[in-house]
Amino acid sequence: MDLSACRPLYPFKSHWLDVQGHRYHYLDEGTGDPIVLVHGNPTWSFFFRRLITELRDSYRVIAVDHIGCGPSDKPSDTEYPYCLERRVSDLEALVEHLQLGDNLTFGVHDWGGMIGMACALRRPARVTRLVVFNTAAFRLPPGKALPLRLSMLRNLTTLATPLVRGFNAFSYLATHMACVTPLPADVSRAYRAPYDSWANRIATLRFVQDIPLSPHDRSYALVRWVEDHLYQLRHLPMLICWGERDFVFDADFLAGWRSRFPEAVVHTFSTAGHYVLEDAGDQICPLVHTFLDAHPSPAPVPAPVPLDTAQGPRS
Repeated sequence: MDLSACRPLYPFKSHWLDVQGHRYHYLDEGTGDPIVLVHGNPTWSFFFRRLITELRDSYRVIAVDHIGCGPSDKPSDTEYPYCLERRVSDLEALVEHLQLGDNLTFGVHDWGGMIGMACALRRPARVTRLVVFNTAAFRLPPGKALPLRLSMLRNLTTLATPLVRGFNAFSYLATHMACVTPLPADVSRAYRAPYDSWANRIATLRFVQDIPLSPHDRSYALVRWVEDHLYQLRHLPMLICWGERDFVFDADFLAGWRSRFPEAVVHTFSTAGHYVLEDAGDQICPLVHTFLDAHPSPAPVPAPVPLDTAQGPRS
């Protein structure tokens, strides 16, 4: 991916980590307590650009790009498994490579919620704060079905493959449907820039196909483990910034967070959609900064969990 066209909006230095033979792209801006930002699908670290600018004078901000996303390598299915467990392992490799130590904060959006929370739960004594944007780290709320548009892409391979990989439908439609306020043309182009060919759109489809709905799905066990162990993070300060006009992560998902983290600080935005940092970034970025400043000390550490469950299920 050529980042030159995105640089006016994304003026950050690129860093790379070799993860089992694949180049894993990340940003590393500022100094101080580390804030690890984990994006979803079909976005990339570009989603966090304004938040990075807001925080980097006070904190060390690391924003990852999952394999297949952003400027990271986009290997084929034979070279990379494109499953949740591997996403978590990649993020863990970066956390350990950067020797981030304690006082970790995870900021998560969309698929980043499950990936980031799994990573946090494997080292709960090192995590200090959590920041959540329109995401989940638990299964679908009871009685809720996957939205039809996602269900079709997940299950109808003969339809989804040409639409997503041939016409970039998922990334293109997201830039129109995930925001309430239309994105400027240059921002919309930047979101789609990494996904400019059949080969480079593999992750946008595989993420959808990896949504675990039943015990037969390969990522289900890890999702269930994360859901079952979220209580270990309940003592941590949490900020939730939620776009109320998200057609996937709607009020039922927000209720799921509230029930699990009743002490969380919650801000909802009635005119924001799934890309909540696009619709309400001017309000949210200072809120995040204020929240982090208000919780500078490590929270009390709970008793360690047994080793056999602390790492979660492995593929």
